[in-house]
Amino acid sequence: MVVIGNFDGVHRGHVSLIRTAKAAEPGAPVVAVTFWPHPMSVIRPDQAPPLLTTLTRRKELLHAAGVDEVVVVEFTPEVAGWSPAQFVDTVLRPLRPARIVVGKNFRFGFRAAGTVSTLAELGSGEFAVTAVPLLTDGAQADSSTLIRHAVAEGDFGRVRELCDYPYRFSGVVVYGDRRGRDLGFPTANVPVQSGIAVPADGVYAGWVTRLDAPDAPRWPAAISVGSNPTFDGVQRRVEAYVLDRDDLDLYGVEIAIDFYCRLRGQVKYAGREPLIAQMRHDVEQARHVLDGTQPSALSS
Repeated sequence: MVVIGNFDGVHRGHVSLIRTAKAAEPGAPVVAVTFWPHPMSVIRPDQAPPLLTTLTRRKELLHAAGVDEVVVVEFTPEVAGWSPAQFVDTVLRPLRPARIVVGKNFRFGFRAAGTVSTLAELGSGEFAVTAVPLLTDGAQADSSTLIRHAVAEGDFGRVRELCDYPYRFSGVVVYGDRRGRDLGFPTANVPVQSGIAVPADGVYAGWVTRLDAPDAPRWPAAISVGSNPTFDGVQRRVEAYVLDRDDLDLYGVEIAIDFYCRLRGQVKYAGREPLIAQMRHDVEQARHVLDGTQPSALSS
């Protein structure tokens, strides 16, 4: 059983494909075929979308959704030039699928020449093809594009509607200006990576998790995205203050920052004291928002 897609963000529409595959052949292993890097970064680099997940995170989410194995196709200019038949011969036939499940709008091969009908014709007598209708909210089909827009606007309620889990930004903690500690709010600083979706500048409530240890706790946090305009900063970064903790040594550690909701936009303050007062307010607001939430139920 094979499902095919970019699977960026692994949203509800993607999960619907996986569930359809599992229901069609109960007990059969499900293999997800995905592509890395994003095909648009090869075909039209200037139009490549910011990614919602790293490849590692994508695999984690696919496995959590019920996939048994993930096959990653390295998308190169050569792959972009494959005909639909070449794609089937090179990628799909070696997997010996009894059935392939794709979205109704699935296209593949050079210049997206292949359709669901093309796939069925190429697999006639060898594998069945199931096309799953797009999952919608009644107005728009669930898509990675919608999620990217929601992330860019800081609308994480909308993100959870489309994904069932918080948006996760991850990276290795680096030394910053150490200004947060001086202000009384030590933060874990993660640089903004090129090509990864980043929320709008502002302050958010969410959680921080170490990724270097199994079963690491998730800590509630106040999160800042931006360039520290109060101090005329220019480098954009994501900073997370774990509530009530000043004893954490996270330098050099890969962490996950899960965004729950937006608290306010980025503001340039007149100096340290107004900023500290606002940070205290942000922390209490984050504490209030996160109190009573169930992080484990929102993670994947």
